[in-house]
Amino acid sequence: MSTENKVVTSTENKVATSGQNRDTIYIGKKPLMAYVTSTLIQLATFPQVTIKARGMSIGRAVDVAQIILRKTDAGHSIGSIKIDSELLESQDGRSRNVSTIEITVKRNN
Repeated sequence: MSTENKVVTSTENKVATSGQNRDTIYIGKKPLMAYVTSTLIQLATFPQVTIKARGMSIGRAVDVAQIILRKTDAGHSIGSIKIDSELLESQDGRSRNVSTIEITVKRNN
């Protein structure tokens, strides 16, 4: 049996572990239309884009998906919708659940 030891350089390590998926839009506190525009740009490249949000941003994520479906005539549809919760630790050390949502928007060809 032959065993190989692979040395991973720092640039290879960064490529393997850094960055986020380009087909995922994370919703935060920016203006609503910034996320709509970003999602539409990604849909021009990818066949589907996932909109992710948690906590108080969930409503904004739903608004983004609805604007893309109803206000644009580009032929998009909703794929899957996943709801979940994450266990987060607050600053005072307590654990609490935060709701999350993932909405997949698909490009119709």
